[in-house]
Amino acid sequence: MRRTLQPPTFGLSIATALGLLALTTTPLNSQQTHAGEYAQADITYGMQVYGETCVGCHGPDGDAIVGVNFRTGQFRNASSDPDLMEIIRDGIPDTAMPPGNYDRSELTALVAYLRTMGDIDSSNVDIGDAVRGETIYRGKGNCASCHRVGPEGSRVAPNLSNIGAIRSAGSLAESLVDPTAAMLPLNRTVRAVTQDGTLHLGRRLNEDTYTVQMINEDERLLSLIKDDLREYTILTTSAMPSFAESLTEQERADVLAFLLTLKGMR
Repeated sequence: MRRTLQPPTFGLSIATALGLLALTTTPLNSQQTHAGEYAQADITYGMQVYGETCVGCHGPDGDAIVGVNFRTGQFRNASSDPDLMEIIRDGIPDTAMPPGNYDRSELTALVAYLRTMGDIDSSNVDIGDAVRGETIYRGKGNCASCHRVGPEGSRVAPNLSNIGAIRSAGSLAESLVDPTAAMLPLNRTVRAVTQDGTLHLGRRLNEDTYTVQMINEDERLLSLIKDDLREYTILTTSAMPSFAESLTEQERADVLAFLLTLKGMR
């Protein structure tokens, strides 16, 4: 059975697009549902304000910044609603998180929306049959040749074991037809060429000032010293193929349904 989920409208005010940049991590095991705790009018208004002032940096799902995920409740400096409101209003000094020019009603609305983002699905997508979707994932889609679920599959592409908990139906549906548009910055492929001309392509796992760690197309873990590289590029085009033509609309809906069931498999 297919369900249709209706979307909010996200407008982007470029002048205020910096939004809520530097909020990160509360442990995932402390996640709670906030359904019913906030007025629906505040949530709806907060969705509008978020779309106008925050979506440019944080994305429609609140997960476009590495280490920040509003849907799963990851906030570094905001253990309470007053803390979160203060950060939104005042920003965080010496970070990319600027102060926001919000009145009290806007602050209240933003907090309500951020706290309930994981309880609602703001997408407009068809969700099919998860059992059929798993068959397509393992067969026709050949997804396991790059992705891992639990103990099975490849490590070349991002692990999908918990993808249903951290990405919305809308963003997952988009990734099936336009992977580059849906790709998060942390999932971009890196291209490194050593001084002797050896080419390394793979998924970046970690990076600091002097080194970069990656997993290459052969699933080998590599640690490269940047001073030893002749070229180092972060690619902005996804290596994942589009399934817009290779899978039917129904098949994509089925795969989506399967992906949404993946919530913490080990």
